[in-house]
Amino acid sequence: MLRRTAYTLLVLAVAGAVTACGQSAPDPEAAGSARGPITVWLSNNAQEVAWGEKVIGAWNERHPDQRVKVQQIPAGKTSEEAISASIIAGSSACLVFNTSPASVPTFEKQNGLVPLSDFADGDAYIKERGGALTDQYRSRDGKFYQLPWKSNPVMILYNKKIFEKAGLDPEHPRLATYDEFLETSRTLVRSGAAKAAVWPAPSSEFFQSWFDFYPAFAAESGGKQLVEDGKVQFDSPAGRRTAAFWRSLYAEKLAPQELYPGDPLNDGKAAMATVGPWAVSAYKDSVDIGVVPVPTSAGTPSEDTYSFSDEKSVAMFSACRNRATAWDLLKFATSAEQDGKFLEETGQMPMREDLTARYPDFFAKNPLYKVFARQAERIVEVPNVAGSIDVWQAFRDAWTKSVVFGDEPTDAALRGASDKITKLLEEYGDPA
Repeated sequence: MLRRTAYTLLVLAVAGAVTACGQSAPDPEAAGSARGPITVWLSNNAQEVAWGEKVIGAWNERHPDQRVKVQQIPAGKTSEEAISASIIAGSSACLVFNTSPASVPTFEKQNGLVPLSDFADGDAYIKERGGALTDQYRSRDGKFYQLPWKSNPVMILYNKKIFEKAGLDPEHPRLATYDEFLETSRTLVRSGAAKAAVWPAPSSEFFQSWFDFYPAFAAESGGKQLVEDGKVQFDSPAGRRTAAFWRSLYAEKLAPQELYPGDPLNDGKAAMATVGPWAVSAYKDSVDIGVVPVPTSAGTPSEDTYSFSDEKSVAMFSACRNRATAWDLLKFATSAEQDGKFLEETGQMPMREDLTARYPDFFAKNPLYKVFARQAERIVEVPNVAGSIDVWQAFRDAWTKSVVFGDEPTDAALRGASDKITKLLEEYGDPA
């Protein structure tokens, strides 16, 4: 039998079970039209919490008979595991404003999610808000079990002062092609300007590939997902070029193989980082940053370059007994007005098309964010497949062994990972 992660074993062992302390799920038809008090969960990001408390405060003033209580997601090893445990116990919040798309298939398997498409205006609202960007978020049955809420498209942030110290032009960095990126990285490290050119986490957690491999693969492949239509996409010329590029960075010691205990860009240890727009406010007082798209082998123009979304969704959970209130609140919190306030408060991109045209004042005052807004129009999401987390773990295990540590040729590692993931898809019912 194929190896599965402990997380998935836990889910499969208890999915659908009723525990001694669990609560019975409400009748879907009755809950779908019921209004009354609900609870919502937010991430522990201070800016998001501040925004959320204001939104909920505005809602409660207008709806005293449908008061909303706001909390942070319960503590756990990861948010996903905390949410999964709450599904098992029947204690989930009605809405969670930090749902990872990679976990949606698992939560579906637990019967933990309410299909938003079942609301009369569900599909129409989601598609009107997000446009073509929403297509990647449908589940296998064609329904939306998540509202695509906000994205943090991954780009290259670089420290202008370190570039200048290395004798490089900080206003026109040569980072567009793999060859340019490698040459610039060698100059940064060999000049002594920084210990590392770039320092992503080299560790083996399943999600780490979202910040090294996946943005680069999305760019190199012209917008391919890891898996499409049940077929693995990375064991391909684009995937092999991406892996070889990152292998060169590690082999030449331009990207360290050890985990840095902090933020290497903020601490001046790395000249670059692969991050999203949330980092702009984090670095604004400590690092003079520039932003460019992730590189490709041929230097794809920025207006044609794709990247990973690092998106978080809002999902409604089946423990919710007042789902009409939850749906109305979800639309209120993701309205054009509230999305604008969210953008102002957090610097993260609401999942809307034409952000720069819709919120011109914000981008005029904050031009650095405009680069991310344009990138947000060309994003690639994790594939919505059963066993998603195990699929990513299988890929990460091969990547760490071959690309980070060089213990196996990268082409062979991609082939092996492709075979394992194909078998996982078959096992989970997503045959290639």
